[in-house]
Amino acid sequence: MTDEALEEIKALIPHRDPFLLVDRILSLEGETLITEKTFSPKMDVYRGHYPESPITPGVLLSEAIFQSGALLIAKIAAPEELKAGVPVLTRILGAKFKRGVYPGDSVQITVKLTERISTAWFLKGVLKCKGKTAVQIEFACTLAPPSV
Repeated sequence: MTDEALEEIKALIPHRDPFLLVDRILSLEGETLITEKTFSPKMDVYRGHYPESPITPGVLLSEAIFQSGALLIAKIAAPEELKAGVPVLTRILGAKFKRGVYPGDSVQITVKLTERISTAWFLKGVLKCKGKTAVQIEFACTLAPPSV
């Protein structure tokens, strides 16, 4: 991850290491954003999540999709809307886990805005590893004031 890519992401969402799960933004076209994450074999989680045969927890894969959704909102929302706060998850409408992601794997995450009702943003995310779908999830976010 380059410092420039990291700084762009940190300017858009509040997540920080060790819980920042997006390495770079690859593209933004209309209401669709594509990001990338490489899951370093050195991540602490692998010491305890099936240590004899480590696999990336589904909750972290889902969170990478949610963070990509937050990045999309930050990119396409009107500046005055963003003054309301930061994107927070309000609903998970469905999740399908189709294949594993392992230490050292790089994934591409595509998130798309499917609907917007008032302050609710409805999104669909797909995380692919080696070109194959690993996770599909539909979710909703809203902007909320920072807690600090």
